[in-house]
Amino acid sequence: MDITREQILVVDDEEELRRSIVEILTLDGFEVDSAATAEDAMDKISQTAYDVLITDHNLPGKSGVDLLEETLARLPETIGIVITGYGTIETAVQAIKKGAYDYLLKPFKLVELPIMVRKGLKERRLRFENQYLRSQLKEKYAFDNIIGTGRSMHRIFELVDTVAGLNSTILIQGETGTGKELIAKAIHFNSPRKDQKMVSINCGAIPENLLESELFGHVKGAFTGAVQTRIGRFEQANNGTMFLDEIGNMPQTLQVKLLRVLQEREFERVGGNSNIKVDVRIIAATSSNLEQMVKDGTFREDLYYRLNVIPINLPPLRERREDIPLLIQRFVLHFCQTHKLETKTLSPQVMKAMMAFEWPGNVRQLENIVERMVALTGNRTAIMPIDLPPEIQNRDTNNYVPSIEIPEEGINFQNVVTDMERELILQSLRKTNGNKKLAAKLLNLKRTTLIEKIKRIGLTEHMTAAV
Repeated sequence: MDITREQILVVDDEEELRRSIVEILTLDGFEVDSAATAEDAMDKISQTAYDVLITDHNLPGKSGVDLLEETLARLPETIGIVITGYGTIETAVQAIKKGAYDYLLKPFKLVELPIMVRKGLKERRLRFENQYLRSQLKEKYAFDNIIGTGRSMHRIFELVDTVAGLNSTILIQGETGTGKELIAKAIHFNSPRKDQKMVSINCGAIPENLLESELFGHVKGAFTGAVQTRIGRFEQANNGTMFLDEIGNMPQTLQVKLLRVLQEREFERVGGNSNIKVDVRIIAATSSNLEQMVKDGTFREDLYYRLNVIPINLPPLRERREDIPLLIQRFVLHFCQTHKLETKTLSPQVMKAMMAFEWPGNVRQLENIVERMVALTGNRTAIMPIDLPPEIQNRDTNNYVPSIEIPEEGINFQNVVTDMERELILQSLRKTNGNKKLAAKLLNLKRTTLIEKIKRIGLTEHMTAAV
């Protein structure tokens, strides 16, 4: 596999030493630039993200330590090595405190430098990999909590469990917000590739002229702005999983190249002429009807069949309403903990309205609305119909009639009706800050009728003013 060479910037005002350092690092396989002053170095750093900065401490004008400090402010992951005069240990310690990876005391053997550079790069790579694995493992534990109690979701869980250990290409289809990426991650983290990367890209979120470079990388000079060679997402995902979200938005010119990756497991970088082989498992997802797009001629038929080896179709939330209460409980608990609020409960009216809603944005929309309601209720422990967003509130809650179970001994009909009437009037007055005209409008009553009801059910002027 072709590997991009790390880039190094050498800064030293002694021409002979600078040339010698560049030569030995180049022979060792690195891409090396050089500068004689800190100012020249900063010009280069503004154009290129160097992996390693090797700088003499004593530079004309700005010191090497100052140069390193400015570089790390821009590029925190740069490996910094400071060369300092013999015996100036204090300077070396200062450099370490400023963020240098290591230092070399003059005179030094040139062969020490490539060894030090490779050691620093290795440690950086291991740090990145450990950070990645830790963050992904945290996510992995959440997959055991994917909520779905209905028959349709149970079938999907069984299918995920069956295909996770395979290398077959998978196509996940479903409306926006149904959890396609979550299912893709569940497959990856229950597969033999779980210790490798899962790299994601949204094919509809990146402009067409940049998508090819993002997927396959490019060589230096391939186009304006390509100041250095860059590996693409497929190379990053080597030995792991590549998740292609919204694959239906991929331009047809790139569909041909993706087909080659699926068939040959190889590709060329933009502007390159050498084949790069990769071992990746591909999981694609779409909210589009690919079958219809094939009929319309907007998606390649051969690519569709290559992707659709194992199809997984996620149902929209409106077709799995039995999961809505569990999802709401999970989200309420999560956001209460996130915002350090007391655990909240939902009134029956709120749950009824949310169960009746169609949820065009599916689980993602439900999650966002629950977060909004939790945040807006503040210190209140109950989420009431007034907390619902207008698109849900206007649909069902205005005409909601609570269910009442009649006990064996019966009820006092007039008292129950009066209590309900009293509660509705008080709610309308609270919502309008005591404005009877607006409260009457909410209840679809005349203002005079509302005032008569207030008097009849015994709400005094003092009580209505206090709401």
